[in-house]
Amino acid sequence: MRDTIAKALTTAIKAQDKGRVPTLRLIMAAIKDRDILNRGAGKEPVTDEEISSILAKMIKQREESAKLYEEGGRAELAEQERAEIEIIRDFMPKQLGEADIREACSKVIDEIGASGLRDMGKCMNALKEKYAGQMDFSKASGIVKEILQ
Repeated sequence: MRDTIAKALTTAIKAQDKGRVPTLRLIMAAIKDRDILNRGAGKEPVTDEEISSILAKMIKQREESAKLYEEGGRAELAEQERAEIEIIRDFMPKQLGEADIREACSKVIDEIGASGLRDMGKCMNALKEKYAGQMDFSKASGIVKEILQ
């Protein structure tokens, strides 16, 4: 995944794509930052799963920023944030739809043997482990809660 992003950055630089280059540089910087943190903790370089979580976090930050910009009457900045979201999404694994999320939640609940809301944390941890970067965990949380009640 790291190589794919690096190649996309090189291509965007050569094509002088002023929309993609800054966003791709931000992605590479975030990955490098995590690498440095891991090195300091004696861990391996960032894995594809960790890159997916970094990208998901970047998307979430931009969605929140776009919402705030819209509320503040700054539509042009909100559009810029949304454009960055689309660029970042190009590198994310395919996102699961709501039906697939429901199925995954049910499967995890059965595997763990969850019986009530006190097992929700275990379910969410298992989902994050299995489906990192593939689903919206806030939706999944609501579904797990609904099933466990």
